Amino acid sequence: MQMAPENEEKTSNWFKGINVAKIVNAAKDAKQLGKEDPRRIIHSLKVGLAITLVSLFYYFNFSYEGFGVSAMWAIMTVVVVFEFSVGATLGKGVNRGIATLLGGALGVGAHRLASLSGGKAGMYHSRIIGFLSAVVTFIRFFPKLKARYDYGLLIIILTFSLISVSGYRDDEVLQMAYIRLSTILIGGSATVFICIFICPVWAGKDLHNLIATNIENLGIFFEGFGCEYFETKTDKDQETNASMDGYKNVFNSKGTEEALVNFAKWEPRHDKFRYRHPWDQYLKIGTLTRECAYRIDALNGFLHSEMQTPMEIRAKIQESCRKMSLECSYALKELALGINNMTFSLHIDHHILSAKAAAKKLKSSLKTGLWPDANLLDIIPAATVASLLIETVSYTVKIVDSVHELASLSQFENCDATLPNETSREEVTRSPGIESHSLSITVE
Repeated sequence: MQMAPENEEKTSNWFKGINVAKIVNAAKDAKQLGKEDPRRIIHSLKVGLAITLVSLFYYFNFSYEGFGVSAMWAIMTVVVVFEFSVGATLGKGVNRGIATLLGGALGVGAHRLASLSGGKAGMYHSRIIGFLSAVVTFIRFFPKLKARYDYGLLIIILTFSLISVSGYRDDEVLQMAYIRLSTILIGGSATVFICIFICPVWAGKDLHNLIATNIENLGIFFEGFGCEYFETKTDKDQETNASMDGYKNVFNSKGTEEALVNFAKWEPRHDKFRYRHPWDQYLKIGTLTRECAYRIDALNGFLHSEMQTPMEIRAKIQESCRKMSLECSYALKELALGINNMTFSLHIDHHILSAKAAAKKLKSSLKTGLWPDANLLDIIPAATVASLLIETVSYTVKIVDSVHELASLSQFENCDATLPNETSREEVTRSPGIESHSLSITVE
C-alpha cells in the first residue's frame, strides 16, 4: 500500500519529462512544416472540407437509401484521390473514374460470359479473372503507361476482381457496378472542384519555379567562385560565398522534376501556361543543369582541397577564369529571372559571347605553356580548374539554348523589345570570329 504514491509519482514524472517533451517537439516540427510551405496547411483544410461535404451529402435519407453502405466509396475516393497539386489530383481522379468504368464493364462481361457455361461457371469465371488480371499487370510494366496510368491500371484489376467475385455470389452485379461508379464520380467531382477552385496548387508552376531556382543556384556559385579560388574576395562577397553550396540541391531534383512534369500534363490552362505547354522541355533543361552541377561540384572540391596551388601559378589564369566565371554567373542569373517572369532577353547572348571569348583565350594560353619552369604537381590542379571552367562554359551555352527553345515554344515575351540599339540574336551569333552556340568548347 505504501508503494502506490511512489508509483504515481514516477508515472507523473514520466508524463512530464517524456510525453510533454515529445508533444512540444512535435508542435515545433508542425510549425516548421507550416512555415516552409503554408500551402500544406491550406491543403489539409481542403481535404477536411471535401470529406465533410461528402459525408454531409450522405446524411440525406434519399441518398443513403439509394447507395446504402456503398456510399463510403465516395469518402474513400476523396481520401485516395485528393493530392497536393491540381495535376496530381486530376490524374488520379481521371484514372480512378475511367478505371472503375472499365473494370466494372469487364467484371459484368466476365460474369455474363461465365454464366453461359452453365455448371462450369465457377471454373471459367476464375480463369477469366486470373487471365485478365495477369494481362493488366503485365501492361503496368510499360514505362510510358506506368508513368501516367499505373494507378488506373491497378484500379481496373481491383474493381474487376471485386465485381466479378461479388457477381458470382450475388445476382445483382449490374446494380453493384452502377453504385460503385456513381459514388466514385460523386467523391471525385467534389475533390476536383475543391482542388481547382479553392487556393489551387499548380504542378506546372512549381516545376517552372524549380527549374529557375536550380539555374539561379548555378549562377550564384559562379559568382563567388572566382573570388574564392583566387582569394580576392571582399566583405561584400561574404554573403554570396555563404550560399555557394545551393547548387547541391540540383543533384536530387530529377525525381521531383519528372513527377511534376507528369502531373503538369494533366492540368488545364492556368496563369501563362497554355494548353499543350512544352513540359518535356523542362526535363531537357533539368538534365543539362545537373550535368553542369557535376562540373561545379568538381570545381568546389578544389576550393577545399588540402593541397592548394601556389598563388603565382593561379595568377597566370586568373583573368580568364574570373571572366568566364562572372559572365556565366550573369547569364545564368538573368536566365533564371527571365524564366520566373516568362520573358527572355537577348542581352544574355552578350554574356555568353564574353565567356566564350575568355574560354578561347585561356585555351590558347594553355597550349603555349603558361608555367614552363613550375612544378608539375602544382600545375595539374590549376590546369584542371581551367579545363573544368571551359567545360562549364560549354554547358552554360547549352542551358541558354535550351531555355531559348522553351521561350520560343512557350511564346515568352521579349523584355528587350523597348530597348534601343539592341543587337538581335541572329546578329550576335553571326559576329565575326565568334563560334555558334551549338559548338562545344573543350580543351584539346
